[in-house]
Amino acid sequence: MGGTSMTAAGLPGAQCVDHVALTVADLDTAVAFTTEVLGGELVYRLPPLAHDDDWMTGHLDVPPRMAAEIAMVRLGRTTNLELFHYTGAGRNTVPPRWGDPGHQHLGFRVPDAAEAAAAVARITGLSREPVRTAGRTSPLAGMTGARLRTPWGLSLEFRSFTGDVPAGRHRVPGPGDGDGPGRTAAPAVPGLRGVDHIGYAVAGLDDALAVFAGPLGGRLLARGFDGAVETAVLRFGPYDTIELYAHPPAGPAAPPRNCDVGGRHLALHVRDVDTAAAELAAHEGYTVLGGVETIAAGPIAGVRWVYVRTPIGLHIELVRAPDGDLPYENATSARRRPAGTARWTDE
Repeated sequence: MGGTSMTAAGLPGAQCVDHVALTVADLDTAVAFTTEVLGGELVYRLPPLAHDDDWMTGHLDVPPRMAAEIAMVRLGRTTNLELFHYTGAGRNTVPPRWGDPGHQHLGFRVPDAAEAAAAVARITGLSREPVRTAGRTSPLAGMTGARLRTPWGLSLEFRSFTGDVPAGRHRVPGPGDGDGPGRTAAPAVPGLRGVDHIGYAVAGLDDALAVFAGPLGGRLLARGFDGAVETAVLRFGPYDTIELYAHPPAGPAAPPRNCDVGGRHLALHVRDVDTAAAELAAHEGYTVLGGVETIAAGPIAGVRWVYVRTPIGLHIELVRAPDGDLPYENATSARRRPAGTARWTDE
């Protein structure tokens, strides 16, 4: 497979992760949780997306004539979370489990992981897993984590560190740090700072690293075993840390599709979508879906985008958004996290 060097160059013109996407069972419930519990801000909801031909298959890799509703929520200062809800025959409505290949979770930085998880459990009635602490030889050494899983598709982990945060990871800004608008509502989670990492369960760590640390340009920070789980940590652009987990064989091998509850994709903001797509297409096992599109009307008219299927089943969206000149910005003070002048190698 092409592009397996452990570099941090990124794609041509890559700037940052634009958004993390998740397909949920109920969009209203997902928006309420991410805004009221996690203190996010609803930026926009788009009109239903539907086609009476095979456009959805060609561009989004889902069965034909599926329909999708989409909402964008900004979490803290550096993360855009795009929530999808699909309708149509043939989708799986059961979210993947922790460790199933294709499972995605979001990790949030807090002062006390156990306290944060307990607060969410009290508010929502969700059950939480026992608090876990990574061993000294783990790539996650110094970490204490507490996990929860919603029935509508979001898995999350609250993460605190003993001592200094390991070098190279994204520094999660506090509520008063950085530029641009922050949360408009206080989160219900004590001390919540923002997204610490994006986590993916993968079928094999070597194959996943060949994608994330290959053509996508992640910088490998650490690799090893966290208990029985082989784990890798990568710096991924200026604002994000990605963690990959290869669990002992368990559960289905096929990752969820974009239309399934728990389906996911990762969007990268690039200066030129066509150039970045051509670069990925030149690597074995990468397929550009349907061709590059420019949204012609609606709240985010002017956004240019395309999906690319990677060899590990994860879809990468390449996107260019003219932030500051999007129609929805005329009607609200809410803003998606813009790419601005960010460069992939900024820290």
